[in-house]
Amino acid sequence: MANLLYEIGTEEMPAQYMPGILKEYKELAAKKLEEARIPFKDVKVYGTPRRMAFVASDVAEKQEDSTVESKGPSLKIAFDQDGNATRAAQGFARGQKVDVKDLVQRDGYVYAIKHLAGKKTEELLPAILDDILHSLTFPKTMRWADYDFGFVRPFRWMVALLDDKVIPVEANDVKSGNQARGHRFLSNHLITIPDAASYVKTMEDNFVMVDVDKRRAIIRKQIEELAAAEGGRAAISPDLLEEVTFLVEWPTALCGHIDDKYLRLPDCAIITPMRDHQRYFPMFDKDGKLMPKFITVRNGGKEHLDIVTHGNERVLRARLDDAVFFFDNDRKKSLAQHREALHEVAFQHGLGNMYDKTERLQKLCDELVKATGLPVDAKAVERAALLSKADLVTGMVTEFTELQGTMGREYALLDNEGEKVAQAIGEQYMPRFAGDELPQSSEGRILAVADKLDNIVATFSRGMAPTGSQDPYALRRQALGILNIVADGKVHFPLRAVLAETLKNLPVEVANEAKLLDEVADFFAQRAKNMLLDQGVRYDVVDAVLGASGLDDLAEIFDRAAALTGYLESTKAADSIQAFTRVENISRNNVVEASVDAALFQDDAEKALFEAVEKAAKETAALAKERKFADLLAANDVLAAPVNAFFDAVMVMDKDEKVKNNRLALLNQVKKQVNQVADLSQLVMK
Repeated sequence: MANLLYEIGTEEMPAQYMPGILKEYKELAAKKLEEARIPFKDVKVYGTPRRMAFVASDVAEKQEDSTVESKGPSLKIAFDQDGNATRAAQGFARGQKVDVKDLVQRDGYVYAIKHLAGKKTEELLPAILDDILHSLTFPKTMRWADYDFGFVRPFRWMVALLDDKVIPVEANDVKSGNQARGHRFLSNHLITIPDAASYVKTMEDNFVMVDVDKRRAIIRKQIEELAAAEGGRAAISPDLLEEVTFLVEWPTALCGHIDDKYLRLPDCAIITPMRDHQRYFPMFDKDGKLMPKFITVRNGGKEHLDIVTHGNERVLRARLDDAVFFFDNDRKKSLAQHREALHEVAFQHGLGNMYDKTERLQKLCDELVKATGLPVDAKAVERAALLSKADLVTGMVTEFTELQGTMGREYALLDNEGEKVAQAIGEQYMPRFAGDELPQSSEGRILAVADKLDNIVATFSRGMAPTGSQDPYALRRQALGILNIVADGKVHFPLRAVLAETLKNLPVEVANEAKLLDEVADFFAQRAKNMLLDQGVRYDVVDAVLGASGLDDLAEIFDRAAALTGYLESTKAADSIQAFTRVENISRNNVVEASVDAALFQDDAEKALFEAVEKAAKETAALAKERKFADLLAANDVLAAPVNAFFDAVMVMDKDEKVKNNRLALLNQVKKQVNQVADLSQLVMK
């Protein structure tokens, strides 16, 4: 058994690429070794801004033996009447490099079976490692010099070792060896790696911490300890910690200070330059108040930390000076006065400007307040809609675009617009990305849904719906945002009616409004389907819910799916659904619109089923209205027995047309009753 090391040394790679690169690198290494039939124990990946590496442990000295079986001509063609091999059999054997007498006869054909001895791993690795190198994919690649092969960044060295033996690999005039480079400043020279097993220790001896998990843990520990020593607590967001982890090879945390004068700015105006622009971790005191301190992580040791700290403070000071200038300039006018400048900001081609959009949002929010019935402050929502985009023309948002909505909230508070108005403005863009925080106020939910609906319908009205991987206006993300909001906040409204209202407010003429509304509704249905599947909901449950007739409420999709999932675990579900499937099988292609006529009943089973479904309809009416879907599903279990008795007693397709249609009408009534939550015929029962 041996250890295999393959390190690719590059110029600094983008930190945001690294998690994906290392994941693919590990998968490729394991896949290529398995395809080559080379046994190994596991693969561990390592990475820093300047390198990606993997170490495969307990790699076998040779690949596994294999048996290759090739199918040849049929026996009728392979042998003549006397049992002698024909030219077809001889040619097949010759091509397979076996003796014709060794051909195996089976299933009416001849087969050539060859037992191949495995080759030495060392002989196979050059091609395998070259394949891994050329199979890696990146969000963007670079080409340098006159080389045809592109990579995420120019690579400068490669280390390929099977224990201590160098495996030859070459690309773009870079040849593999046993030498890597250490830290760019602390150990900037070639380092000889004795063997694959000593890779991690050798690199650490040269100030390169290649173990990502260890480096991340040390960074977190250093930040937390330093913050505690400074009497505060650092805000360590997972995404920033991950990014910093891939910005350094040898981390050392340090604490910087800013002048107290900057604390008069809103917290977001200080934190954004710190965190999003400089990759600093803000600090808070025990009461949650922002402190005039920050923590950053240098790529190096503890030498000259005072100089490094001073440099970081100076860079941040310049950004905060800009923030103070823009903030003071913005405050010369109220947020409402800034709104007038929205006349000069275009929304979409042919759809007016952002001022017009706020007017539309006001109308749509009013419609949503009525449609949802949420306990909201209607005047606060109306005011928030009018002011929602005003911060886009402020200096702060122009300079720090990440603060759109956030600065609107702060300026609204300073203008005494009220907490509800300010919070709604701040929540209008939520969620900004997958897993982001959702609006928590009813006013914020209404405005966020209205804003996204307006964007989606407006873009669809221009014939620019997302296609394939193309989604320049991020409509899929916005649709998922709406779905998350309505599911989280139980926001119920009739989708088609609200979409129609949204379209009516737009300054466009659409040739076929019904078709457009169908397209948008289907767009939401597809996003809901993907969302439920990602949550682990059974595919047939998803299809059953989305197939329910009359479903026009996005929030109900999730309520119904949850109810149906729970119902399928009940003891009566299987028998009930089996009975209801019999109803579906008969009535699917025999829809009768007429009402049931009790005078046409010829058997007591018909009457019993009719009375049972009538009773169930009355008893479950309130459950359907109150959206108690789990109770509604369970309540319909009582129909299973009379349905089965009905099928046992009568022939539905009676010769008498009136009797037949009456029985079909009865079954359609049953179907309508049991499918109120979902189309149960879509379920796949075991």
